[in-house]
Amino acid sequence: MENRRGGSHLNRYRQIAEALSRHGLGYMVGIFGLEQFVPFHRGLFSHERREEPYTRPEHLRLALEDLGATFIKLGQILSTRPDLLPPDYVSELSKLQDAAPPVPGEEVRGLLVEELGLPPEKVFASFDPEPLAAASIGQAHVATLAAGTDVVVKVRRPGVVEQVEEDLMILQSLAARANRRWEVAERYDIVALAREFAETLRAELDYVREGRSAGRFAENFAGDEDVHIPQVYQETSTARVLTLERIRGIKVNDLAALDAAGIDRTELAGRAAGMVLDMIFEHGFFHADPHPGNFFVEEGGVLGIIDFGMVGTVDEATQEQLARLLVAITSQDADRLVDAFLELGFAKRRVRRDLLRQDLSRLLSRYNGLPLGEIPLGSLIEEALSIVRRHHLQFPPNLVLLLKMTIMSEGMGTQLDPGFNLTSALAPYAERLVMRRYSPSVVARRLKATGMEAAQLGLDLPEQLRRIAGDIERGDLEVGVRPEGFEPMFGRFERLANRIVLGIITAAFINGLAVLVSVYHPGGPGRWIGLMLAAGFATAAALGLYLAWSILRPGRRR
Repeated sequence: MENRRGGSHLNRYRQIAEALSRHGLGYMVGIFGLEQFVPFHRGLFSHERREEPYTRPEHLRLALEDLGATFIKLGQILSTRPDLLPPDYVSELSKLQDAAPPVPGEEVRGLLVEELGLPPEKVFASFDPEPLAAASIGQAHVATLAAGTDVVVKVRRPGVVEQVEEDLMILQSLAARANRRWEVAERYDIVALAREFAETLRAELDYVREGRSAGRFAENFAGDEDVHIPQVYQETSTARVLTLERIRGIKVNDLAALDAAGIDRTELAGRAAGMVLDMIFEHGFFHADPHPGNFFVEEGGVLGIIDFGMVGTVDEATQEQLARLLVAITSQDADRLVDAFLELGFAKRRVRRDLLRQDLSRLLSRYNGLPLGEIPLGSLIEEALSIVRRHHLQFPPNLVLLLKMTIMSEGMGTQLDPGFNLTSALAPYAERLVMRRYSPSVVARRLKATGMEAAQLGLDLPEQLRRIAGDIERGDLEVGVRPEGFEPMFGRFERLANRIVLGIITAAFINGLAVLVSVYHPGGPGRWIGLMLAAGFATAAALGLYLAWSILRPGRRR
């Protein structure tokens, strides 16, 4: 074990194994092959007691919190994957608090000198060494620029990248081991999921990337006076330091403060929904962490947004998929919805289309007759994702993130206004999306692209056929067919083929006789010879037809 995993990582493996055991998750120790690190793990199931027993999801949340930054982020990202986890796990993991003891002021000062070349008192007019908030990856400090602008300076924790990289390597190793030991892990390909998580977390560690995301949001909402995206100050920003304009206001879930400020919450819910839907359908770039702590209501009711570490994109392919889903739902077409699900999702095992159709038909029947604007979107999405999970399908992470963000946005709107319905705001966007995707110009463009692909296929086909022929000649091509259940179909094909062959033979004889009679017109004695040849040819034809029919006749036993 030490040789394979490296002696320097043994302590971390031991910490993981002990945290799982301490929080009643000893079965996961076996799944991940960590038994040797806690040989008596059944005796380690002790943790802080309370009168009501902890649930499995709570055990998992507590263990992830104990293990620090990487595992807290893992839990937070898993909370956005209702296609993988049941609702009780998703709900519990969404409670993960990313808090940590603050980095001492002297360490922060040294980091700023290293990154910006000068101590904070030389760079900023003022800098508060006490953090405004401290999390496991970084912490935020209030500061003022020389021009008098209030800013927030995000500073990445020293050593966090090294710790995260070690944890990501360990997670990849544990995922590979679980893939071999646990059928569920193999079915959901958790090795690929661990790789996706690593990419997401590395992106969140890069403050340059977060700054670019903030700038992109600012460009997208440049003409919208109801939305405020903080400005990024590039001259005091690096990969480890990010300086943003400070957003001040009332948190969007502080209902008492909103009422005291005279904010119309119904109108605010509608504007917030419009902002989110603009991100999805107009900009194709959305904030993927829309919890209330990231949204503020500024003076005049302007919505301010912070924290751009987790974002998602909506490309043309995703918009096409969304359009198909919307068309299937509004038309109550179960078969079309099945097609959309199978195109969207992927699975390592065969999906029973008939069973998937039954589940989706039941789902559609609950909303039969309702216009799109009256369908409870959050409930519909949650039920659809439970069907996805039941059939072991997986949707693309970006699409799941989008659906999760939609559910959270509806929850935020309902909190502001109990009568809020996101689908009422969604309806016009959905109609425009469907019209765009199926407009004559788009259809013509897709037909042109399809024609070009067909032309390219025609050019590539001879080479592909040559390769296949080569594989056949070398004996490298193998085709496996399981004939069970195909006998009736094979019988029908055989009867059809027999009749086609008989028809071809008959046509050939008739055609040959007709050609002979039409071109052979000798005079005198040759005429009688010709007639005798024609009669002989006709006799041979009749005999050939009889033999062919006797061999190929339907129902003949072999």
